[in-house]
Amino acid sequence: MTDATPDLTTTSGRIADLRARLSEAQAPLGQDIVEEIHAAGSRTARERAVALFDEGTFVETDALARHRVTEGDMERNRPATDGVVTGYGTVDGRRVCVYSQDDSIFEGALGEVYGEKILKIYDLAAKTGVPVVGIHSSTGTRVIEGIAALNMYAKLFEAASLVSGLVPQISVITGRNVGLGSVAPAFADLVVQVEGSSLNLVDEDVVSSVGGTATTGPELGGAQIHSATTGLAHLTAATDSDAIALVREVLSYLPVNNLSEAPRTGAPAETELRDLDRELDNLIPDTDAQAYDVIDVLTRIVDDGVLRQVQENFAPNAVTGFARVEGRAVGIVANQPTELAGCLDAAAATKAARFIRLCDAFNLAIIEVVDSPGFLPAIEQEHAGVTRSAAQLAYAYSEATVGKITLITRKALGIAYVVMGSKSTGADLVYAWPTAQIAAADAITATTALHGDDAEAEDWAADNLTPYLAAESGLVDTVIEPSATRSHLVEGLRLLDRKVITRRPKKHGNIPL
Repeated sequence: MTDATPDLTTTSGRIADLRARLSEAQAPLGQDIVEEIHAAGSRTARERAVALFDEGTFVETDALARHRVTEGDMERNRPATDGVVTGYGTVDGRRVCVYSQDDSIFEGALGEVYGEKILKIYDLAAKTGVPVVGIHSSTGTRVIEGIAALNMYAKLFEAASLVSGLVPQISVITGRNVGLGSVAPAFADLVVQVEGSSLNLVDEDVVSSVGGTATTGPELGGAQIHSATTGLAHLTAATDSDAIALVREVLSYLPVNNLSEAPRTGAPAETELRDLDRELDNLIPDTDAQAYDVIDVLTRIVDDGVLRQVQENFAPNAVTGFARVEGRAVGIVANQPTELAGCLDAAAATKAARFIRLCDAFNLAIIEVVDSPGFLPAIEQEHAGVTRSAAQLAYAYSEATVGKITLITRKALGIAYVVMGSKSTGADLVYAWPTAQIAAADAITATTALHGDDAEAEDWAADNLTPYLAAESGLVDTVIEPSATRSHLVEGLRLLDRKVITRRPKKHGNIPL
């Protein structure tokens, strides 16, 4: 026997044969292809998967899998892994499952064995209660496998829907994704898209042919499109490495499953006022015509001023994101007065509703910071289904059973008061600053409705655009000085750690989608 052909009648020969097979799986198409991928400034599918995990913890599964197709001389082209790297490891010491699509093999197109590998990962994650990270670069189904490939996508969609709400799912978009390959990532709770990648249902060549205008994948579904226009991408990254770093960061705010708690960091918060707290007393402008940036509020009330926004570029009149208060991971939902004067619209309401449901699914208390005069009055908004979007927001908040705290900094008028975390839609604690304006309408609208003109608007505002009528009615628990906000949040969240609520048994509700 030669070194290239191990003696399979011996134990040492069989071990050498195993090592050779595993070595092939490290570079299924050869080292030259790996070098080409590196030269293009990217990583291989395996390198992306390995980078997700703590050093030395990645365990690959089904590395030796190969397709079973014999048509079209496919038996002569059976690379190891069959185009997807699967396995598990630890991220900051916690178990996570992964699958990473390899577009150097059959352009990442899914076949039956490929799909079976991913199904096994979903099954493993469901049984062990750990998150699933999918790294996507796929042109859809492997045509030569026909309906078997289509059937496998259907099974994958079912698997993703069954673990939804049980374990966190995160998708990373690294390459070109079309057809059913573009649908799979959208099942995730959070989507991270790398610049230069694309995600579009219909192939760009078909769109160009039918529409008569040439287009590209990034023009149809690039990171800019999905972060700012469709809202599908919650986070964007310049490179694969940056995307993986974002996934690790986001996972730090989430529990491993719906029965767990997210990791806590740091020591108990000090209750004494800080200089940052005192700055809140001067943050709200004296006139309504002046805006302020709600980020200036948020960074003063969360730990270390760190807010990880999600969908930052989509519907910027609403801010959503993860933060920590006293080391505890929380979800933040806030109106942004610098955008549309804080008005809600269809996109912002849907954005907030989906984020609330994510937080509720994974046991993150929700803090809402309210300053909104209502919904944007526009024909386009009505035609865009803003009524349904408002219902989505009210439904999501009412349905959530996690701890819910509302802070009203300025305007909470009309519909905005109701859907932005009101006491009667389930807020456990409602705090208001003395600058809060809680009423059914603004002064001009109210006095015109009551008296036919706005001559008494100023007097009406003085009597009604305050937090005190709501406080008298029990709809605000406490009117607080702005500088005391963080201490109230800390104490409120400590109390809500003990919150227990039981809903009537049912299969599920029917949110107005």
